[in-house]
Amino acid sequence: MSDGTAQGELDWPPEFERTPADERRSYPHGFEVTRSEAFDSVLKQLRRMDAKNVRLDTDAEHQKRNPNKPYANSSFDDPGVVVRFEHDGEQYAMPMDKWDNPRDNARAIALTLKAKRALTRYGVETIESEFSAHQLPPGDDRENVVVSGAIEEPHEILGVASDAPESVVKAAARTRKKETHPDNGGDVSEFKRVVNAEEELL
Repeated sequence: MSDGTAQGELDWPPEFERTPADERRSYPHGFEVTRSEAFDSVLKQLRRMDAKNVRLDTDAEHQKRNPNKPYANSSFDDPGVVVRFEHDGEQYAMPMDKWDNPRDNARAIALTLKAKRALTRYGVETIESEFSAHQLPPGDDRENVVVSGAIEEPHEILGVASDAPESVVKAAARTRKKETHPDNGGDVSEFKRVVNAEEELL
């Protein structure tokens, strides 16, 4: 949907591959948010990044007063969601069509933004390095964009249910930290992912 006010074809960035329609499904762990809340969460994360020129694109009809949000019950043919934004003068795009509805795809983008912000906040990476897979080179160089990997939720990293109680989260995190700690031959980046996952869930 190029103009943000009427239903139409999703403006998917050509640098990123599409998920085949027969491989899409509903998010299995339950995001437990409304469509409106899912899109609000994307915009909230971008505001916290001080992102500029934000454009949130879907196939559904968007609100005229708030063109970055689709109407709560608007229909769609394509479940994909694409957010484009500018940060420190660089252009980025984050597309998601792994799930079979816009709510789940928007929520996945929001959680990815939140996780990447957490890494930069704790000094693990910079915004630029964390979003390098989503950066859009200028002009004709865009065919060289690298597509980012799949999203892994914090509870999936720890191997617990999305609604696991605090005691279970802490126990799983303790075990995973022992397994991944560099002093035990583990990987530094994986250890940091476990630490961040525990913090997100708690």
